[in-house]
Amino acid sequence: MKIYESRLHLFFTFLVISTPFLFLLLFAHFARISRQELFFDLGASAARLFVAYIIAVVLAWLLAILFYQGRRSLIALPLFDVLQSFPTFAVLPLITYFFRASEAIVVVFLILTVLWPILFSIISSLKLIKHDWEEAVNMAGLRGWHYVKVFLLPVSVPGLITGSIIGLGEGWEALIATEIIVRTQTGLGEFFRAFSTNPTITALGILGLLLVIFSLNHLVWLPLLDWSHRKMEE
Repeated sequence: MKIYESRLHLFFTFLVISTPFLFLLLFAHFARISRQELFFDLGASAARLFVAYIIAVVLAWLLAILFYQGRRSLIALPLFDVLQSFPTFAVLPLITYFFRASEAIVVVFLILTVLWPILFSIISSLKLIKHDWEEAVNMAGLRGWHYVKVFLLPVSVPGLITGSIIGLGEGWEALIATEIIVRTQTGLGEFFRAFSTNPTITALGILGLLLVIFSLNHLVWLPLLDWSHRKMEE
């Protein structure tokens, strides 16, 4: 799988990804914050989001495969649309009741946040399957899991990547808000809560987080999105 077009492209990509970490090092020095604690909080939040993302991807892909067409879609898709329109933060008290004050609350909440953009994006990709592709698959005699693995999974990749970009963008926002509400002991939510009375550090912290998200998109997601579209055109 060739994502990067040249070594120069790869060099500038890593230059982009290094920018936020250099900024965070300077920020820690300026704000007189422990670099270890700052990067640990960033890593703790990123780990929670990563776990939630993996679970959300598996759930979204399974639901999309099961309900993107046929009679089941007539019931399932309107139901999914209603559920994704429901304010996620309204579910937070119910999640807190079952999981108490723990990191599991953050992960479960993030799953609900990230799931819907990925699900509907995958469903959109599956619904755009060309008729001649389906005919070729039928002629090849693909059935069952082999049909899913060889045909449906590759076709759903562009939707998965597009949904991931949108879902993770919403996930970072929900992550910090949930960590502040739950009052986790580690993570970016704890960092922003601790410096809530210092607007300068808060503003610089937000800028650093935006640089991290921007760099990840350009290092990982946009090259993957471009690659997936090229594969579909082939």
